[in-house]
Amino acid sequence: MQKLGLDDALAHGYTVEALVSVASREMPPIPLSAVLPKEESRPTSDWPTLSQAALYGLPGDVVATIEPHTEADPVALLINLLVGFGNVIDRNAHATAEQTRHALVIFAVIVGETSKARKGTSLGWIRDLLSRVDPVWNKTRVMGGLSSGEGVISVVRDPKEEEEEDPSGPVNDDKRVLVVEEEFGSVLRRSSAPHNTLSTTLRQVWDSGDLRIMNKNSPIQATGAHISILAHITRPELLRHLNEVEYANGFGNRFLWILARRSKVLPHGGGAIQYGDLVPRLRRALEFGSSLKDPINRDREASRRWEVVYEELSEGKPGLYGAIIGRAEAYVLRLSALYAVLDLSPVVRVEHLDAALAVWSYAEASAANIFAQAGVTLSDRILTAIRAAGSEGLSKTQINEALGHHTRGTRIDEELRYLEDKGLFTKREEQTKGRPTLMFYAT
Repeated sequence: MQKLGLDDALAHGYTVEALVSVASREMPPIPLSAVLPKEESRPTSDWPTLSQAALYGLPGDVVATIEPHTEADPVALLINLLVGFGNVIDRNAHATAEQTRHALVIFAVIVGETSKARKGTSLGWIRDLLSRVDPVWNKTRVMGGLSSGEGVISVVRDPKEEEEEDPSGPVNDDKRVLVVEEEFGSVLRRSSAPHNTLSTTLRQVWDSGDLRIMNKNSPIQATGAHISILAHITRPELLRHLNEVEYANGFGNRFLWILARRSKVLPHGGGAIQYGDLVPRLRRALEFGSSLKDPINRDREASRRWEVVYEELSEGKPGLYGAIIGRAEAYVLRLSALYAVLDLSPVVRVEHLDAALAVWSYAEASAANIFAQAGVTLSDRILTAIRAAGSEGLSKTQINEALGHHTRGTRIDEELRYLEDKGLFTKREEQTKGRPTLMFYAT
């Protein structure tokens, strides 16, 4: 059939009303993406892929049950389950490396490209599931608000000698705490403040669970603390605060950095979920893990596989990215033991090790995506350009030129405010042929 233009159609006797009627019936609906403003995001050609091996056993069944009903990334569901269940089972379940005891404590940060990544949605489903496994834990041991080392210790502190009979403050025999931080950027800001003990304390939490701060007036301590962390942040905010935390001192590499994005669009929600046998299976795994006294070691076949992968896991990599992934062996050790517990196995088998390696591979690829090019942040580049200009200074237009004209003015303004707050430059208006120009000079 020959297609007619508007003029042709009118010449053939069609009325405007008839044409509008036809168009309204035949024109396909305009997709939402065509009319909504696009959020800035980094190209996703290097977005990591989760191996199917990570979905072995009960964790895979949990993800498969929840995934059709949520917009959350399946990877985020998996990580939330591993971190949450690792906290529920307390410190009895553990692995060892030489003489070091590794409780199944996991720190993870879910990193989204934007605020639309549905990072927190995944936790809601996992908490709902785990609340049916251990309702007391869900009500009393899931907390937020990382502000200082003293605050962390206070929720799991030991009684002081003089208060064994009559504690002056809260003392809880349950040393399990799942810390949920929806705004991890604020944690990064607080931990970089002078004299803040948060970074040091969290490193102690991950290492041993024995915590102590020697305050002059009131020293506090906690032994056997079992604290896990689930945090959320957007990539821009993470990179914005990257240099405000001593990543290379071991704080950053105690976290799994996990990229996540919205998996699908469900405008009417995903409907109710029937958990089936997941709750009783998780209860059995909880009872099993809590009853373990001996370390969870690898069986012979898993040990041979470990020998093959160990050298690569333990090989250091350069730069900020290398510092961030510096605990590969320890994390694979903990994750493989966690998969074993969820499989009701007193030993790590090859399938558990392969699942742990798959999770680590995703975390490592996420870190490469996030951090490999992040050694120099935008604020660094701006400050470098201002310093290079010396006594001549730079205008905002010249700063934009130095950045290659690829950065929005509002973003430059934000970074300039940050640098100004740090006292890293001065500014003053200079008279030119036209209007006065605001110039920036390094201090």
